This record gives sequence, structure tokens and C-alpha cells, in this order.
Amino acid sequence: MLQHVPFEGPAQIAHWAKRHGHEMRVTHLYAGDPPPGLDDFDGLVVMGGPMGVNDEDEHSWLRPEKVCIEAALAAGRRLVGVCLGAQLIAQALGARVSRNDQPEIGWFPIELTAEAAAAPCCAGLPSRFDALHWHGDRFELPAGALHLARSAACDSQGFLYQGRVLGLQCHLEAVPGSVASLCEACADELIPGPFVQRAETIMAAPDTAYTLIHRVLEHWLDAVV
Repeated sequence: MLQHVPFEGPAQIAHWAKRHGHEMRVTHLYAGDPPPGLDDFDGLVVMGGPMGVNDEDEHSWLRPEKVCIEAALAAGRRLVGVCLGAQLIAQALGARVSRNDQPEIGWFPIELTAEAAAAPCCAGLPSRFDALHWHGDRFELPAGALHLARSAACDSQGFLYQGRVLGLQCHLEAVPGSVASLCEACADELIPGPFVQRAETIMAAPDTAYTLIHRVLEHWLDAVV
């Protein structure tokens, strides 16, 4: 797993991996860990972070990370990307990453696309549900990918590529602790706007909200793995 900041870890993805007997090794890129070689992993999880995909001058580790992601894609590995991670994977697949029209931070509905709703990977999932968002950028859909979901603020909320690469703009992996960490570390981003909630509102989400996003996340992780 590639981690970009100390406050955005795998959260529910780690719980899913442990239940399924998958060993998860964390590469702390921000702390100077080099990206793993292809022989070191069967699948790659790329987490989020407040930086952008092209902020290589400020974060030099982005360059070798991109090489790692491109090599994993070329080798046919399975990949999962969250927020920044999804943007990095989309960019490696030739898709454009740019600023979203406006920041999207908080719990807002996403809905499955018609194509996704009819696909086996979404069988039994709700067509619309609240998800946690925390982003200012967006990715375009990689060529040949299945467009999974959209929201009112961002039409690119997820994609599935070749049945082995999952990219999620929203944070379906979130747990109460990870949400509290985000609200503390990125409090300066909570500038009032049409799609930005207060920290108190974000952290007041009920347990049922987490249960639902974890159900969707794990359904898609099972489909990829």
C-alpha cells in the first residue's frame, strides 16, 4: 500500500484485507520509503492525500511512485486507488486530472451510472447512497473503463478498468477515526461552500452511513480481487 500522508491510511481496506487473509505492507512515501518493486506485491493500493498529481516539485516521491503505478498496470497487477490514488492511476491510464469545479468535502450522495447498475460488479448494491468526499481535483474516465458513479458536484466518482483496477474519488474506506484525522489535519480546507460541510456535521455521521459505504467498498474489492 502506498501512503502519502500519516493521516490517510487504509482504514476499512485494512480490515477487509485482514479478514480475507491478505498481507498488507505499507510504504510511507512521505517519510522517504521507496516504492516497492514488482516482485514485492501481487496487488497495489494507492491512498489519498492533499497534494495534487503534478505536485512533483514539492513532493519528489511522486515521480518514482508514478513509475511504480505504471509498471504495476503494465504487468497486469490488481490496483485500488482512493482519491489522490485514483487520480494517479487514472493519469497513468492516460486520463486527464484537473481541478473540480468546486471542492467537495463532507457526506453527499453518489449514484451509480446506468452502465454500472447493469453490470455484475454492482449487483445488489443501492443505486444511490451518501458517501464521504474530501477533494478539490477530479479525474476523467480512462478509456475503456466502466464509469461506476457520479455526484452532483463531481461526475467522476469511480471507475473499474479491465475488472482489475478500481479507482474511487470518494472515501468509501472511511471509519470514524480516519474522518476525525482528516477534519483535524485538513481543517483549513473547510471553507464554506455549496459542497463543503462543517467538521461537526462530517463527524456526526451515524454508524449506518459507515456500514453502507463499507458494504459497497467491500463488494467492489471482492470484484477486483
